[in-house]
Amino acid sequence: MSRIARRVTFGFGLALGLSTVGFDAAAQTPLRNDNITLEEVVAAQRAWGEGLVSIATAHREGGPERGRAVAAQVLDGAYGYATGPVLFKPTLTQGPQTFRVTREGALAYFAGGNPAFPNDSGFAFNNWARVEVANAAIFIVGRTAMTQGNVRIIDTQGRVTTVDKSWGFHRDDAGVVRIVLHHSSLPYTR
Repeated sequence: MSRIARRVTFGFGLALGLSTVGFDAAAQTPLRNDNITLEEVVAAQRAWGEGLVSIATAHREGGPERGRAVAAQVLDGAYGYATGPVLFKPTLTQGPQTFRVTREGALAYFAGGNPAFPNDSGFAFNNWARVEVANAAIFIVGRTAMTQGNVRIIDTQGRVTTVDKSWGFHRDDAGVVRIVLHHSSLPYTR
């Protein structure tokens, strides 16, 4: 067992002698840590990509209704719409329907078929086969994490669509890491 003594002086001249005893005791102290880990962030990104591909596959093999059903499952599993608005700016939206802060708006973007969103044909219904995430940076603080980088979405013919993507993740009260911010745009070209 080690003993460390410190003298701490505060700005107004008060000095306190502090000592710490028994670092071994810390290993036995109950601890709750809700911090998101890097592994959870990467897993959430991977799950998003797999979800996009599963929606495309369901649509390809079972039609639009099957695709919409899978899209609803993916949204409910990955996004935080059950706890409040999600700050979602999809890649291919414009005008008054640019931002999709509700589950209904997000589902329309991914799976189309909603007359309230007439410009949505179902982004996830493209023949996506694979998703690759290349993070430029990841920022994690407590129960929140943010990422920024490129996402390459490859279709069944090998064509690649690259988007600039920012995600915000939050661990909800059930302990599940969910997307609460999703911004996607096409890279700037001249």
